[in-house]
Amino acid sequence: MAQPNILIVMPDQWRADCLSCAGHPVVRTPHVDRLAAEGVRFTRAYTPCPICMPARSSFLTGQFPHNHGQWSNYGRLPAEADTYPHRLRAAGYHTAHIGKSHFYPHGSRHLREEEPFMHALGWDDVLETTGPHATRFTDSIMTDHWRERGCLNTFRDDYNRREAAGFLSATWPSPMPAGETIDDFIGRTACEYLAGYQRAAPWLVFVGFGGPHEPWDPPADWAAKYDWRDMNPPQLPPPEPWLPPAAAAHRAMTARAEHPFPAEVVARIRALYYAKISHIDDWIGRLLATVAQRGWSDNTVVIFWSDHGEMLGDRHLYHKMRFYEPSARVPLIVRLPDRAGAGQQRAQLTSLVDVFPTLLELAGCASRKHEFGRSLLPLITDPAAPHHDVVCSEIDQRTMIRDDRFKLVVNRTGEVLKLYDLQDDPSENCNLVGRADAAPVIERLRQRL
Repeated sequence: MAQPNILIVMPDQWRADCLSCAGHPVVRTPHVDRLAAEGVRFTRAYTPCPICMPARSSFLTGQFPHNHGQWSNYGRLPAEADTYPHRLRAAGYHTAHIGKSHFYPHGSRHLREEEPFMHALGWDDVLETTGPHATRFTDSIMTDHWRERGCLNTFRDDYNRREAAGFLSATWPSPMPAGETIDDFIGRTACEYLAGYQRAAPWLVFVGFGGPHEPWDPPADWAAKYDWRDMNPPQLPPPEPWLPPAAAAHRAMTARAEHPFPAEVVARIRALYYAKISHIDDWIGRLLATVAQRGWSDNTVVIFWSDHGEMLGDRHLYHKMRFYEPSARVPLIVRLPDRAGAGQQRAQLTSLVDVFPTLLELAGCASRKHEFGRSLLPLITDPAAPHHDVVCSEIDQRTMIRDDRFKLVVNRTGEVLKLYDLQDDPSENCNLVGRADAAPVIERLRQRL
Protein backbone atom coordinates (compact mmCIF):
# COMPACT_ATOMS: atom_id res chain seq x y z
CA MET A 1 0.00 0.00 0.00
CA ALA A 2 1.27 3.48 -0.85
CA GLN A 3 2.27 5.68 2.04
CA PRO A 4 -0.76 7.73 3.12
CA ASN A 5 -0.76 11.44 3.70
CA ILE A 6 -1.00 12.27 7.41
CA LEU A 7 -2.86 15.25 8.88
CA ILE A 8 -2.38 15.83 12.62
CA VAL A 9 -4.71 18.37 14.23
CA MET A 10 -3.89 19.53 17.74
CA PRO A 11 -5.94 22.15 19.57
CA ASP A 12 -4.53 23.34 22.90
CA GLN A 13 -6.23 22.48 26.19
CA TRP A 14 -9.35 20.74 24.80
CA ARG A 15 -11.14 18.57 27.37
CA ALA A 16 -11.86 14.98 26.36
CA ASP A 17 -15.53 15.30 27.30
CA CYS A 18 -16.08 18.49 25.28
CA LEU A 19 -17.33 16.75 22.16
CA SER A 20 -20.92 16.28 21.03
CA CYS A 21 -20.06 12.70 20.11
CA ALA A 22 -18.88 12.14 23.70
CA GLY A 23 -22.33 13.10 24.96
CA HIS A 24 -21.58 16.63 26.12
CA PRO A 25 -24.87 18.38 26.95
CA VAL A 26 -23.92 21.80 25.60
CA VAL A 27 -20.91 22.02 23.28
CA ARG A 28 -21.40 21.47 19.55
CA THR A 29 -18.63 19.91 17.45
CA PRO A 30 -20.17 18.67 14.18
CA HIS A 31 -16.90 18.35 12.26
CA VAL A 32 -14.97 16.46 14.94
CA ASP A 33 -18.11 14.35 15.36
CA ARG A 34 -17.91 13.51 11.67
CA LEU A 35 -14.25 12.60 12.09
CA ALA A 36 -15.23 10.27 14.95
CA ALA A 37 -18.02 8.78 12.82
CA GLU A 38 -15.46 7.93 10.13
CA GLY A 39 -12.70 6.86 12.52
CA VAL A 40 -12.13 5.47 16.01
CA ARG A 41 -12.40 7.52 19.20
CA PHE A 42 -10.24 6.42 22.13
CA THR A 43 -12.27 7.19 25.25
CA ARG A 44 -9.54 6.59 27.84
CA ALA A 45 -6.54 8.37 26.36
CA TYR A 46 -4.16 10.16 28.74
CA THR A 47 -1.47 12.76 28.40
CA PRO A 48 2.06 11.82 29.54
CA CYS A 49 2.16 15.19 31.31
CA PRO A 50 -0.70 17.66 31.93
CA ILE A 51 1.24 20.75 30.88
CA CYS A 52 2.03 22.11 27.42
CA MET A 53 5.70 21.68 26.52
CA PRO A 54 6.34 18.32 28.21
CA ALA A 55 3.19 16.85 26.64
CA ARG A 56 4.14 18.13 23.21
CA SER A 57 7.70 16.84 23.62
CA SER A 58 6.26 13.45 24.54
CA PHE A 59 4.05 13.40 21.46
CA LEU A 60 6.98 14.46 19.29
CA THR A 61 9.37 11.81 20.64
CA GLY A 62 7.08 9.05 21.89
CA GLN A 63 8.75 9.31 25.30
CA PHE A 64 7.75 10.31 28.81
CA PRO A 65 9.15 13.41 30.55
CA HIS A 66 11.53 11.29 32.62
CA ASN A 67 12.96 10.02 29.31
CA HIS A 68 13.19 13.23 27.28
CA GLY A 69 13.89 15.50 30.26
CA GLN A 70 11.31 18.23 29.63
CA TRP A 71 9.35 18.83 32.85
CA SER A 72 8.09 22.38 32.41
CA ASN A 73 7.48 25.13 29.86
CA TYR A 74 11.19 26.00 29.94
CA GLY A 75 14.13 24.38 28.22
CA ARG A 76 13.91 22.48 24.96
CA LEU A 77 14.60 19.11 23.43
CA PRO A 78 18.06 18.63 21.95
CA ALA A 79 18.12 19.39 18.24
CA GLU A 80 19.18 15.80 17.56
CA ALA A 81 16.13 14.33 19.34
CA ASP A 82 14.57 11.29 17.70
CA THR A 83 11.21 12.64 16.50
CA TYR A 84 8.43 11.27 14.34
CA PRO A 85 8.77 14.02 11.66
CA HIS A 86 12.47 13.19 11.44
CA ARG A 87 11.64 9.49 10.98
CA LEU A 88 8.92 10.16 8.41
CA ARG A 89 11.07 12.63 6.48
CA ALA A 90 13.74 9.93 6.21
CA ALA A 91 11.03 7.61 4.85
CA GLY A 92 10.18 10.00 2.02
CA TYR A 93 7.58 12.31 3.53
CA HIS A 94 7.53 16.07 3.09
CA THR A 95 6.80 17.46 6.54
CA ALA A 96 5.17 20.73 7.54
CA HIS A 97 4.45 22.37 10.86
CA ILE A 98 1.70 25.02 10.85
CA GLY A 99 0.56 27.05 13.85
CA LYS A 100 1.53 26.72 17.48
CA SER A 101 4.33 24.33 18.34
CA HIS A 102 5.51 25.34 21.83
CA PHE A 103 8.41 22.92 21.49
CA TYR A 104 10.66 25.56 23.09
CA PRO A 105 10.21 28.71 25.23
CA HIS A 106 9.23 31.87 23.41
CA GLY A 107 10.99 35.16 24.10
CA SER A 108 11.98 38.28 22.21
CA ARG A 109 13.28 36.48 19.10
CA HIS A 110 11.07 36.36 16.01
CA LEU A 111 10.00 32.76 15.45
CA ARG A 112 11.64 32.86 12.03
CA GLU A 113 14.95 32.83 13.91
CA GLU A 114 13.98 29.46 15.42
CA GLU A 115 13.41 27.76 12.09
CA PRO A 116 16.82 26.02 12.08
CA PHE A 117 15.82 24.30 15.32
CA MET A 118 12.45 23.29 13.86
CA HIS A 119 14.18 21.94 10.74
CA ALA A 120 16.50 19.91 12.99
CA LEU A 121 13.45 18.37 14.67
CA GLY A 122 12.31 17.11 11.27
CA TRP A 123 10.07 19.82 9.80
CA ASP A 124 10.72 20.78 6.16
CA ASP A 125 8.25 23.66 6.02
CA VAL A 126 7.67 25.83 9.09
CA LEU A 127 4.76 28.27 9.33
CA GLU A 128 4.90 28.71 13.07
CA THR A 129 2.91 30.98 15.35
CA THR A 130 2.80 31.59 19.06
CA GLY A 131 -0.15 30.80 21.28
CA PRO A 132 -2.09 33.60 22.98
CA HIS A 133 0.24 34.21 25.93
CA ALA A 134 3.48 34.51 23.98
CA THR A 135 1.83 36.64 21.30
CA ARG A 136 2.07 39.50 23.77
CA PHE A 137 5.84 39.73 23.28
CA THR A 138 6.97 37.29 20.56
CA ASP A 139 6.69 38.03 16.85
CA SER A 140 5.89 35.50 14.14
CA ILE A 141 4.40 35.36 10.67
CA MET A 142 1.05 35.95 12.39
CA THR A 143 2.06 39.16 14.14
CA ASP A 144 3.71 40.31 10.90
CA HIS A 145 0.33 39.84 9.21
CA TRP A 146 -1.54 41.62 12.00
CA ARG A 147 0.93 44.50 11.89
CA GLU A 148 0.22 44.92 8.19
CA ARG A 149 -3.52 44.82 8.89
CA GLY A 150 -3.17 47.32 11.71
CA CYS A 151 -4.63 45.04 14.39
CA LEU A 152 -1.59 43.74 16.31
CA ASN A 153 -2.06 46.27 19.08
CA THR A 154 -5.75 45.38 19.21
CA PHE A 155 -4.76 41.91 20.39
CA ARG A 156 -1.98 43.00 22.71
CA ASP A 157 -3.96 45.84 24.29
CA ASP A 158 -6.90 43.50 24.89
CA TYR A 159 -4.61 40.93 26.51
CA ASN A 160 -3.24 43.58 28.86
CA ARG A 161 -6.77 44.70 29.65
CA ARG A 162 -7.68 41.13 30.59
CA GLU A 163 -4.69 40.85 32.89
CA ALA A 164 -5.62 44.11 34.61
CA ALA A 165 -9.20 42.91 35.08
CA GLY A 166 -8.18 39.56 36.58
CA PHE A 167 -7.26 37.23 33.76
CA LEU A 168 -9.39 34.20 34.60
CA SER A 169 -12.55 36.21 35.14
CA ALA A 170 -12.10 38.36 32.00
CA THR A 171 -15.12 37.13 30.07
CA TRP A 172 -15.67 39.00 26.84
CA PRO A 173 -15.21 38.08 23.17
CA SER A 174 -12.19 38.96 21.08
CA PRO A 175 -12.13 42.54 19.74
CA MET A 176 -10.09 41.43 16.71
CA PRO A 177 -11.51 42.12 13.24
CA ALA A 178 -13.55 39.31 11.70
CA GLY A 179 -11.34 36.44 10.59
CA GLU A 180 -8.27 37.72 12.43
CA THR A 181 -8.04 35.71 15.66
CA ILE A 182 -5.13 33.37 16.30
CA ASP A 183 -7.15 30.31 15.33
CA ASP A 184 -8.46 32.02 12.18
CA PHE A 185 -4.89 32.73 11.09
CA ILE A 186 -3.72 29.18 11.81
CA GLY A 187 -6.72 27.52 10.17
CA ARG A 188 -6.53 29.72 7.09
CA THR A 189 -2.75 29.20 6.74
CA ALA A 190 -3.19 25.42 6.97
CA CYS A 191 -5.97 25.37 4.37
CA GLU A 192 -3.89 27.50 2.00
CA TYR A 193 -0.88 25.24 2.47
CA LEU A 194 -2.85 22.10 1.66
CA ALA A 195 -4.62 23.74 -1.27
CA GLY A 196 -1.27 24.73 -2.78
CA TYR A 197 0.72 21.54 -2.13
CA GLN A 198 2.24 20.32 -5.42
CA ARG A 199 4.98 17.86 -4.45
CA ALA A 200 4.88 14.22 -5.47
CA ALA A 201 5.97 13.10 -2.01
CA PRO A 202 3.35 12.11 0.57
CA TRP A 203 2.87 14.82 3.17
CA LEU A 204 2.82 14.98 6.94
CA VAL A 205 1.13 18.19 8.08
CA PHE A 206 0.82 19.15 11.74
CA VAL A 207 -1.70 21.91 12.53
CA GLY A 208 -1.46 23.33 16.05
CA PHE A 209 -4.31 25.63 17.06
CA GLY A 210 -3.88 28.15 19.87
CA GLY A 211 -7.29 27.56 21.48
CA PRO A 212 -9.41 26.72 23.30
CA HIS A 213 -6.62 27.64 25.74
CA GLU A 214 -7.44 30.80 27.68
CA PRO A 215 -7.96 33.77 27.39
CA TRP A 216 -11.68 33.26 26.98
CA ASP A 217 -11.78 35.25 23.73
CA PRO A 218 -13.68 33.60 20.86
CA PRO A 219 -14.81 35.73 17.94
CA ALA A 220 -17.97 37.65 18.82
CA ASP A 221 -20.14 35.75 16.33
CA TRP A 222 -19.10 32.43 17.86
CA ALA A 223 -19.52 33.74 21.40
CA ALA A 224 -23.11 34.63 20.51
CA LYS A 225 -23.87 30.96 19.85
CA TYR A 226 -23.61 30.07 23.58
CA ASP A 227 -25.78 31.69 26.26
CA TRP A 228 -24.09 31.55 29.66
CA ARG A 229 -27.50 30.85 31.23
CA ASP A 230 -27.59 27.47 29.47
CA MET A 231 -24.26 26.16 30.75
CA ASN A 232 -23.77 22.90 32.61
CA PRO A 233 -22.44 23.53 36.14
CA PRO A 234 -18.95 22.51 37.29
CA GLN A 235 -18.31 19.46 39.47
CA LEU A 236 -17.78 20.56 43.06
CA PRO A 237 -16.88 17.61 45.32
CA PRO A 238 -17.90 17.33 48.97
CA PRO A 239 -15.31 18.02 51.70
CA GLU A 240 -12.75 15.24 51.97
CA PRO A 241 -12.48 13.20 55.17
CA TRP A 242 -9.35 12.85 57.28
CA LEU A 243 -6.24 12.18 55.18
CA PRO A 244 -2.71 11.06 56.11
CA PRO A 245 -0.17 13.91 56.43
CA ALA A 246 1.30 13.84 52.91
CA ALA A 247 -2.12 13.64 51.27
CA ALA A 248 -3.52 16.34 53.56
CA ALA A 249 -0.59 18.66 52.78
CA HIS A 250 -1.10 18.13 49.06
CA ARG A 251 -4.81 18.88 49.45
CA ALA A 252 -4.00 22.12 51.26
CA MET A 253 -1.57 23.12 48.50
CA THR A 254 -4.21 22.42 45.84
CA ALA A 255 -6.74 24.53 47.73
CA ARG A 256 -4.50 27.57 47.31
CA ALA A 257 -5.01 27.31 43.54
CA GLU A 258 -8.80 27.26 43.77
CA HIS A 259 -10.89 30.11 42.38
CA PRO A 260 -14.43 29.97 43.82
CA PHE A 261 -15.90 32.48 41.37
CA PRO A 262 -19.61 33.38 41.46
CA ALA A 263 -21.77 30.98 39.45
CA GLU A 264 -22.39 33.54 36.71
CA VAL A 265 -18.66 34.08 36.13
CA VAL A 266 -18.07 30.33 35.90
CA ALA A 267 -20.96 29.99 33.44
CA ARG A 268 -19.60 32.82 31.29
CA ILE A 269 -16.14 31.20 31.28
CA ARG A 270 -17.67 27.92 30.15
CA ALA A 271 -19.75 29.57 27.43
CA LEU A 272 -16.70 31.29 25.94
CA TYR A 273 -14.55 28.14 26.21
CA TYR A 274 -17.23 26.16 24.36
CA ALA A 275 -17.44 28.92 21.74
CA LYS A 276 -13.69 28.65 21.14
CA ILE A 277 -14.11 24.90 20.70
CA SER A 278 -16.89 25.33 18.14
CA HIS A 279 -14.84 27.94 16.29
CA ILE A 280 -11.88 25.55 16.00
CA ASP A 281 -14.25 22.74 15.05
CA ASP A 282 -15.40 24.89 12.13
CA TRP A 283 -11.80 25.26 10.96
CA ILE A 284 -11.30 21.50 11.28
CA GLY A 285 -14.26 21.12 8.94
CA ARG A 286 -12.57 23.46 6.47
CA LEU A 287 -9.33 21.49 6.70
CA LEU A 288 -11.16 18.24 5.96
CA ALA A 289 -12.99 19.93 3.09
CA THR A 290 -9.67 21.08 1.62
CA VAL A 291 -8.31 17.54 1.83
CA ALA A 292 -11.45 16.30 0.06
CA GLN A 293 -11.23 18.98 -2.64
CA ARG A 294 -7.68 17.85 -3.43
CA GLY A 295 -8.94 14.27 -3.83
CA TRP A 296 -6.97 13.02 -0.85
CA SER A 297 -9.70 11.81 1.53
CA ASP A 298 -9.18 8.16 0.68
CA ASN A 299 -5.40 8.38 1.12
CA THR A 300 -5.11 10.53 4.24
CA VAL A 301 -4.82 9.56 7.89
CA VAL A 302 -6.30 12.16 10.23
CA ILE A 303 -5.30 12.26 13.91
CA PHE A 304 -7.07 14.62 16.32
CA TRP A 305 -5.69 15.08 19.84
CA SER A 306 -4.93 17.65 22.52
CA ASP A 307 -1.94 18.04 24.81
CA HIS A 308 -4.05 18.08 28.00
CA GLY A 309 -7.49 19.05 29.23
CA GLU A 310 -8.88 21.99 31.20
CA MET A 311 -10.38 21.93 34.70
CA LEU A 312 -12.88 24.66 33.69
CA GLY A 313 -14.08 25.37 37.20
CA ASP A 314 -14.40 21.77 38.34
CA ARG A 315 -13.24 21.72 41.98
CA HIS A 316 -12.88 25.52 41.67
CA LEU A 317 -9.78 24.83 39.53
CA TYR A 318 -8.78 26.09 36.09
CA HIS A 319 -6.15 25.27 33.48
CA LYS A 320 -4.32 21.92 33.72
CA MET A 321 -1.38 20.59 35.78
CA ARG A 322 -3.66 18.14 37.65
CA PHE A 323 -4.19 14.43 37.39
CA TYR A 324 -7.95 14.77 37.71
CA GLU A 325 -9.80 13.44 34.67
CA PRO A 326 -10.73 16.86 33.18
CA SER A 327 -7.01 17.74 33.05
CA ALA A 328 -5.23 14.43 32.38
CA ARG A 329 -7.63 12.68 30.00
CA VAL A 330 -7.46 13.91 26.41
CA PRO A 331 -9.42 13.54 23.19
CA LEU A 332 -7.88 11.16 20.65
CA ILE A 333 -9.45 10.21 17.32
CA VAL A 334 -7.79 8.38 14.42
CA ARG A 335 -9.36 8.14 10.97
CA LEU A 336 -7.67 5.78 8.52
CA PRO A 337 -8.00 6.00 4.72
CA ASP A 338 -10.13 2.83 4.59
CA ARG A 339 -12.29 4.05 7.51
CA ALA A 340 -11.46 0.95 9.57
CA GLY A 341 -13.52 0.86 12.76
CA ALA A 342 -15.64 3.77 11.56
CA GLY A 343 -17.85 5.20 14.29
CA GLN A 344 -16.49 2.90 16.97
CA GLN A 345 -15.00 3.65 20.36
CA ARG A 346 -12.17 1.94 22.19
CA ALA A 347 -12.14 1.95 25.98
CA GLN A 348 -8.69 0.38 26.34
CA LEU A 349 -6.20 2.55 28.22
CA THR A 350 -4.14 4.56 25.76
CA SER A 351 -1.49 7.28 25.92
CA LEU A 352 -0.32 10.03 23.61
CA VAL A 353 3.03 8.21 23.39
CA ASP A 354 1.15 5.52 21.45
CA VAL A 355 0.86 7.84 18.46
CA PHE A 356 4.62 7.72 17.71
CA PRO A 357 4.73 3.98 16.92
CA THR A 358 1.38 4.33 15.14
CA LEU A 359 2.88 6.91 12.79
CA LEU A 360 5.96 4.77 12.16
CA GLU A 361 3.77 1.81 11.24
CA LEU A 362 1.53 3.89 8.98
CA ALA A 363 4.55 5.28 7.13
CA GLY A 364 6.27 1.91 6.80
CA CYS A 365 9.17 2.94 9.04
CA ALA A 366 11.14 0.46 11.10
CA SER A 367 10.13 0.44 14.74
CA ARG A 368 12.58 1.50 17.41
CA LYS A 369 14.43 -1.11 19.46
CA HIS A 370 12.67 0.07 22.60
CA GLU A 371 9.29 1.76 22.27
CA PHE A 372 7.44 3.36 25.17
CA GLY A 373 4.08 3.38 23.43
CA ARG A 374 2.22 0.78 21.39
CA SER A 375 0.78 1.23 17.93
CA LEU A 376 -2.94 1.95 17.92
CA LEU A 377 -3.50 0.15 14.62
CA PRO A 378 -4.24 -3.28 16.15
CA LEU A 379 -6.85 -1.63 18.39
CA ILE A 380 -8.45 0.11 15.43
CA THR A 381 -8.91 -3.11 13.49
CA ASP A 382 -9.74 -5.36 16.46
CA PRO A 383 -11.98 -4.04 19.27
CA ALA A 384 -10.79 -6.84 21.56
CA ALA A 385 -7.07 -6.34 20.99
CA PRO A 386 -5.08 -6.04 24.23
CA HIS A 387 -3.26 -2.79 24.91
CA HIS A 388 -1.90 -1.18 28.10
CA ASP A 389 -3.08 -2.53 31.45
CA VAL A 390 -1.82 0.69 33.08
CA VAL A 391 -1.04 4.22 31.86
CA CYS A 392 1.10 6.86 33.53
CA SER A 393 1.34 10.62 33.61
CA GLU A 394 3.90 12.74 35.43
CA ILE A 395 4.54 16.35 36.30
CA ASP A 396 7.21 17.98 38.43
CA GLN A 397 7.18 16.15 41.78
CA ARG A 398 4.22 13.85 41.16
CA THR A 399 3.35 10.74 39.17
CA MET A 400 -0.01 9.22 38.30
CA ILE A 401 -0.67 5.61 37.38
CA ARG A 402 -4.06 4.16 36.63
CA ASP A 403 -5.30 0.73 35.71
CA ASP A 404 -8.72 -0.32 34.52
CA ARG A 405 -10.31 0.74 37.83
CA PHE A 406 -8.02 2.68 40.17
CA LYS A 407 -5.95 5.86 39.88
CA LEU A 408 -2.96 6.40 42.18
CA VAL A 409 -0.93 9.61 42.62
CA VAL A 410 2.39 9.63 44.49
CA ASN A 411 5.04 12.28 45.13
CA ARG A 412 8.74 11.99 44.28
CA THR A 413 9.52 10.14 47.53
CA GLY A 414 6.76 7.61 46.92
CA GLU A 415 4.32 8.99 49.47
CA VAL A 416 0.74 8.40 48.39
CA LEU A 417 -1.31 11.53 47.76
CA LYS A 418 -4.46 10.20 46.10
CA LEU A 419 -6.24 6.97 45.31
CA TYR A 420 -9.55 6.98 43.47
CA ASP A 421 -11.85 4.16 42.45
CA LEU A 422 -12.86 5.35 38.99
CA GLN A 423 -15.41 2.58 38.62
CA ASP A 424 -17.47 3.53 41.68
CA ASP A 425 -16.33 7.17 41.88
CA PRO A 426 -15.76 8.49 38.33
CA SER A 427 -15.89 12.12 39.56
CA GLU A 428 -12.97 11.45 41.95
CA ASN A 429 -14.80 12.70 45.02
CA CYS A 430 -13.56 10.16 47.56
CA ASN A 431 -9.81 9.89 48.18
CA LEU A 432 -9.27 6.37 49.53
CA VAL A 433 -5.80 7.06 50.96
CA GLY A 434 -5.69 6.08 54.63
CA ARG A 435 -8.29 3.33 54.39
CA ALA A 436 -7.04 -0.09 55.40
CA ASP A 437 -8.70 -1.85 52.49
CA ALA A 438 -6.86 0.43 50.05
CA ALA A 439 -3.41 -0.83 51.03
CA PRO A 440 -3.28 -3.82 48.63
CA VAL A 441 -4.36 -1.64 45.70
CA ILE A 442 -1.76 0.99 46.56
CA GLU A 443 1.01 -1.57 46.83
CA ARG A 444 0.05 -3.23 43.54
CA LEU A 445 0.09 0.05 41.63
CA ARG A 446 3.28 1.27 43.30
CA GLN A 447 5.00 -1.89 42.15
CA ARG A 448 4.04 -1.03 38.56
CA LEU A 449 5.68 2.38 38.72
